[in-house]
Amino acid sequence: WSSCVKNKRCILRSHLDYIHPTMKSSISFTLGFAAVGSTSAFNLPSLDTVFKPPASSVKASFLPKDEAELIETISFTRNGKNADLNTQARVLSIVRRMETSAPPSLSLLSDPEEAKILDGDWYLQYTQPSEIEAVTETDDKWVAVEASEGESRIETRQFNARGSVSAGGIRVDTSGNSVAKQSFDISKSRVQNEVETGIGRVTVGGSFRQSSTVPLRAIAAFDFGKIETKLGVALDISGLFAIRALLKGSKESGWLETTYISENLRIGRGNKGSLFVLTRDRDAVTP
Repeated sequence: WSSCVKNKRCILRSHLDYIHPTMKSSISFTLGFAAVGSTSAFNLPSLDTVFKPPASSVKASFLPKDEAELIETISFTRNGKNADLNTQARVLSIVRRMETSAPPSLSLLSDPEEAKILDGDWYLQYTQPSEIEAVTETDDKWVAVEASEGESRIETRQFNARGSVSAGGIRVDTSGNSVAKQSFDISKSRVQNEVETGIGRVTVGGSFRQSSTVPLRAIAAFDFGKIETKLGVALDISGLFAIRALLKGSKESGWLETTYISENLRIGRGNKGSLFVLTRDRDAVTP
């Protein structure tokens, strides 16, 4: 950074200097008030942006109508990275219809029996902003309630990137061939995110609790991080979360609100304004 805040930002920077330069191009660390690093890279033009083949309905044919339509719409978008405004607008329309017609039970996170539907592995198939310019204001627009979660001081600055995720301040591009996995362990109140990147596997995890103001919102406090490089070197980055908590004054760094869930598909909204579509079947969506 060009400047430090009472030398505390420099502490984190000194930790990042130990990470190989090639890894910094794939991962960036966000501290709520500043972004570190860059995820930009040179890529040849993708034919996906010029020619979008028709989505196959074979996998989607076994799902309810709205779920099948959503899966076909997000196919061939590289996790949302190649989704144009028309596609994003259509996704928002389908998602909002699903959220309002079949909202989850408000005791999803508090009733162990109901929580079983959330437990286990989910695969992230699509991400995009919850708000886009192509969609005008509507009465049924999804709006986050108490987004900062009071004393938790959760960051709510909009994260408008498509095809990428940010967990506990660690941002990872998910638009490649690998599908990011999110795992809930309801019995231990733990959540873990795992994704394969160009430099190796990035895993972050932590505890979560139910929001006291929004029953369907899980507030996460990440405390574990690891990078397993393709060179066979493993890096423990858990200390970054401790430093972030010290600077921020809270271990809680974000939340995910489940707005739709079935045995096959889950829709979530995040504290930075992102929309997520996850499935139980890793191969449910064609990248």
